[in-house]
Amino acid sequence: MIIAKHFLILKILCWRHNGLNAKGLFALVSLFIITIWIGFFATWAQATAPDNINTAKHNAANQIEHSPKVASSPQASFVPLRLTADSITKIDLQDWLYIHKTQEISKLPSILSEPISQWQALKQDANHRIGVKNIWVAMSIYNPDDEMLSRIIALDNPLLDSIKLYHFIDGKITNFERMGDTLPFNQRPLHSNIFLYPFDIEPQQTHTFYLRIDTKGNMNLPMTLWSPNDLTETMESSNLLHGIQIGMLLAIAVFSLFIALASGSYSYSYYCGYVLGISLMIITLHGVGFQFIWPESPKLQQHVLIIILPIILAFSLMFTEKVLQLKYRNINMLRTCRILAVSSLALSLLLPLIDYSVSLYIVFITIMVTLSWMAGVALVQSLSGIRNATLYFIARLGLLTGGMVSGLLYFGILDLNWKLQTPVTFGLTFEVIIMAAVLAIRYNEERKDKLRIQQKALEQAERIRQNREEAVRIEEETNERLENMVQERTLELEVTLRELNDVNQKLTEQSTTDPLTGVKNRHAFDKRLVAEGRISRRQQTPMGLLMVDIDKFKPINDQYGHLAGDSTIQAIAKTLSAQIKRPTDLVSRFGGEEFAIILPNTTKQGAMVVAEQMRKAVSELQIHWQGQSFPLTISIGVCVAIIEDETHPMQLLDQADKALYDAKRSGRNKVCYFEQTTE
Repeated sequence: MIIAKHFLILKILCWRHNGLNAKGLFALVSLFIITIWIGFFATWAQATAPDNINTAKHNAANQIEHSPKVASSPQASFVPLRLTADSITKIDLQDWLYIHKTQEISKLPSILSEPISQWQALKQDANHRIGVKNIWVAMSIYNPDDEMLSRIIALDNPLLDSIKLYHFIDGKITNFERMGDTLPFNQRPLHSNIFLYPFDIEPQQTHTFYLRIDTKGNMNLPMTLWSPNDLTETMESSNLLHGIQIGMLLAIAVFSLFIALASGSYSYSYYCGYVLGISLMIITLHGVGFQFIWPESPKLQQHVLIIILPIILAFSLMFTEKVLQLKYRNINMLRTCRILAVSSLALSLLLPLIDYSVSLYIVFITIMVTLSWMAGVALVQSLSGIRNATLYFIARLGLLTGGMVSGLLYFGILDLNWKLQTPVTFGLTFEVIIMAAVLAIRYNEERKDKLRIQQKALEQAERIRQNREEAVRIEEETNERLENMVQERTLELEVTLRELNDVNQKLTEQSTTDPLTGVKNRHAFDKRLVAEGRISRRQQTPMGLLMVDIDKFKPINDQYGHLAGDSTIQAIAKTLSAQIKRPTDLVSRFGGEEFAIILPNTTKQGAMVVAEQMRKAVSELQIHWQGQSFPLTISIGVCVAIIEDETHPMQLLDQADKALYDAKRSGRNKVCYFEQTTE
């Protein structure tokens, strides 16, 4: 009934504007119906509340009955992740995953008999393979606490074909799960657009997980360990962002559809189909399509991307032909554009018939070549002075960049800690917005052309009012001159204020910088110590403090003079600063030949490593002065603590100073850590 009403409205609009033939009407009606359904499902996908992860308990007893019969326990012992109640609620499992070195084992008993030497840490570059089979990944989690913990393993790659998960507790298999987009969606342990596996770990238990991965696409394994509450909040936020993005795209598509109906423009029709295709692609990449639109069609899920991508490309090419007016500007480009569009439609029919991995490479190469060609066409048209072509080139360049980055991530060529779909999603959204602006500008230009024709008819009447308008014009020019004078004075005042601000910044920098060494002075150190102490106290993170003193500095001054001493201090300040890698760390001259270093959010081990690097770097220095050279060494006192109150930073400073004197007493050129026994 609703669709019939919309069809009647479309028919009335077409009769009123008389701008569409029967084929155009059919195409627009089809696009409009697709818009209704996609908008409905996208709204449903975002509005439907996620599974109550807090109460979702896995029915392990039923699963054990169907799990493989295993006669032996795992032979390999993996370094376990120690999970406590105080652990962070989101843990990246990348550093705890092990991958088997070969792809020749398909059965669980065989993989369990493999020694630890056949396993290696999962490297980032091994995490981006295309078309893999019999990939075994394993990890262990240990609960040393006295309370049970509930956790969920999240695997954020909705396009994996097959995942077989074997769950061992203290060496005995307790559960077996099959997941992947080759299975109906309702067979997942938790109904989510990503793969989730919940479990409870009792005190003193060790849980080992073996995962066998088979996929024709990318083997990206972004695995994370979540607490149920935090996962629920994160998924709600993620779904909200996806909904906003998809809703924006659908709104642009519907707007383009109505403009096409009102104006009879095929440009808007092609653009509407292009945006709807992009919306469907994004829904598929995020796993929302499989969750809500075709949950019982794994075959469709397997091929939807390689089908929809060439169709999107065809719509894009047809839109390019219209918006750049290739029919009137370059007939050779027009022919090439149409050949590419027909080839893209043919690809959408042929690609499902060949190997999926090969299809991915073909689609990626085709898209990159076609996008590059379209960007080149737009650039040529832009250099010819066509205004819309410039914006079109910018849009294509954004999409080309995003698609290239996602493709390089997908095929493992580029190693970045990003989601595979993020660059191309942002590139597509950017391109859609710019393209909407292109269409809006073109529509505005057409409207101006019509107004220009009407203006010619009104020129005779306008001449009668010229005298009156002349007086108004003179008055407006006078007001404009006055406004320009005010703006000039305002601009001069703003320039003066900026100059004063620059001077103040330079004075502030000079007041906090030691003039001899160029590092921060004691005043800046004191302020920074208080500030970092408050951060440590609020966030409960450790803060490290290093006190550094130049060994046997007085003999250098006495033997070589104060200028040599100054040169020595400058060299050591430069060396200490070179060892600092983080922008939050601070090197300051504490006084005389002493330096103080603040290391926020640094453990004892980290602070000792930094201190030892500094000591070693200074010991390798040779100061050359007036034809002579002499070595340098430093002594360092280290103290690390979580700040508890306002006076604690000064206590930390005193403790680091005591550790420094311990280093001096123990023979110099030492690094000593403050212990309570040193008091």
